[in-house]
Amino acid sequence: MSEQVITIENRGAVEVVSLNRPDKLNTMNEPLIQALLDYFTGLRERTQVRVVVLRAEGRAFCAGLDLTGWTPDPDASAISQSWRTQRMIAAVMQAMRKCPQPIIAVAQGPACGGGFSLLLSSDVRYAAPDLRMNAAYIRIGLGGCDMGASYFLPRLVGSSVASEYLLTGKFMSAEKALACGLVSEIVPLEELLDKALALAGEMLLTSPMGLRLTKDALNLNIDAASMEHAFALEDRQQVMLGQAGDFAEAKAAFFEKRPPNWQDR
Repeated sequence: MSEQVITIENRGAVEVVSLNRPDKLNTMNEPLIQALLDYFTGLRERTQVRVVVLRAEGRAFCAGLDLTGWTPDPDASAISQSWRTQRMIAAVMQAMRKCPQPIIAVAQGPACGGGFSLLLSSDVRYAAPDLRMNAAYIRIGLGGCDMGASYFLPRLVGSSVASEYLLTGKFMSAEKALACGLVSEIVPLEELLDKALALAGEMLLTSPMGLRLTKDALNLNIDAASMEHAFALEDRQQVMLGQAGDFAEAKAAFFEKRPPNWQDR
């Protein structure tokens, strides 16, 4: 029987996705990366799922790459095989950013290398007290910039803190992550999932299209060429959403003092 490398639990408009290789510290083998890529790519067409919670079974979130977990190609060069692995994992991070659903990540224990990047690619992060993150690559003879770390980390914590950790590969504690804004809160391990589901519930109170476009604008405006570009995108979104049926429903619900009945139209 093949290993079930991820599990997916549906909770209405919220899905809980769990890395499920606890005996291997949820390290990234080829089946795990393929499963994550298929899942996050498929979310683009599954708008009935409005929020995703990403978590992991066991004592580690993800301890990085499983060096023995990739099928060798006897006809490919070492460089070609390494390039394929790199691009496949990078595609997961890109799919996480491009999917319309906000991703709430909750993490415990080690989150190393690609596991660190899974957290960086998420929209909101909650940490257990024992969370320890690092971009491990530079400690094994590679460069410290890999799997999107050099893109995400400076934007999330600033260039000085990002340089400190990418140039050394040292571990960032949950306390340090909280202090520099990388995680929203440190939560006892047994309360992590409930914390994420509570936030997901708050997100579900918003209109479906409004939630999707807010994630889209946040991601695009991180790289906006200017303040004017950011305002232009926001203005277009607001004008479009103001013509939607859900906006009319929101106004009616406000005056009638009731929750809105979102129809995603």
